[in-house]
Amino acid sequence: MRALHITSFNAEPQLSTLPEPAPAIGEVRIRIMACGLNFADLLMMEGRYQDTPKPPFVPGLELSGIIESIGPDTAALPVGTRVALFAGHGGLAEAGCFPAGRCFAIPDSMSFETAAAFPIAYGTSHLALTRRANLQPGETLVVTGAAGGVGLTAVEIGKKLGARVIAVARGADKLSAAKNAGADHLIDSDSADLKAELRALGGADVVYETIGGEQFTAALGAMRPEGRILAIGFAGGSVPQIPTNHLLVKNVSVIGFYWGGYLKFQPQALTDSLSKLVGWFEEGKLSPHVSHVLPLDRVSEGLALLRDRKSTGKVVIRCDQLP
Repeated sequence: MRALHITSFNAEPQLSTLPEPAPAIGEVRIRIMACGLNFADLLMMEGRYQDTPKPPFVPGLELSGIIESIGPDTAALPVGTRVALFAGHGGLAEAGCFPAGRCFAIPDSMSFETAAAFPIAYGTSHLALTRRANLQPGETLVVTGAAGGVGLTAVEIGKKLGARVIAVARGADKLSAAKNAGADHLIDSDSADLKAELRALGGADVVYETIGGEQFTAALGAMRPEGRILAIGFAGGSVPQIPTNHLLVKNVSVIGFYWGGYLKFQPQALTDSLSKLVGWFEEGKLSPHVSHVLPLDRVSEGLALLRDRKSTGKVVIRCDQLP
């Protein structure tokens, strides 16, 4: 099988031919049809992600495909089932073996490309906004990086939960994508004074913060009393240092959130959340946005789109010929 094989950190990724694996106890082998790319894949290939395996490994956190064999003594969905899952790594290949319990069946109405783009982006936003931030109808939600993979879903889910949504993104095209996802107000992240613009719109009850650095600091300065700021990621590369005295003045909470961490201490929360989200999709209440679909031999182009922030929504890699 072909796979993107990482043999050392920071090396140029190369497609390699590897033997197809056989599933062990508790695993299924999946014929991988598509893999959703994430900023975490870039960090993983540099050895800077919190759950980076030791080389050699195959990156690719989330995928969709068809179960083609089941390991011994393993309870699993039947062979032939169309599934998606959060794999952690291993998705950028034509096949792979993964824990059977992580797989969830996808409806016939969901394409493999959409399914590969679904778990992390929607799962992150839904669980962060409902379980951690407790976003309420009528509250104001600010989303930074609002045209990115998780950002667009935060806009969409925030509106579905009844919030007033302010989207922060760079440039007209990205702001247009956020508007199409339901944003009520748009702010260009290149604004000379982001904090002032947020305050002029009334400030934030909840901030879904994906960029870090100056955007985090500006959003923190525009919080309403008892506001909650979700630290989702640091795509801008700078991890902010939080002045805790600012938290005291307005009783503001800073909430860390790592979706994949729930697999270790509360997997049922992920299962319940994804079940809810798939139900919303089947009801036509979600509109996943995939800006680019590329074949496996062009995966480097897909990663560059993320690195250079030239995509909106998700970038998906086709790992096989999709039906």
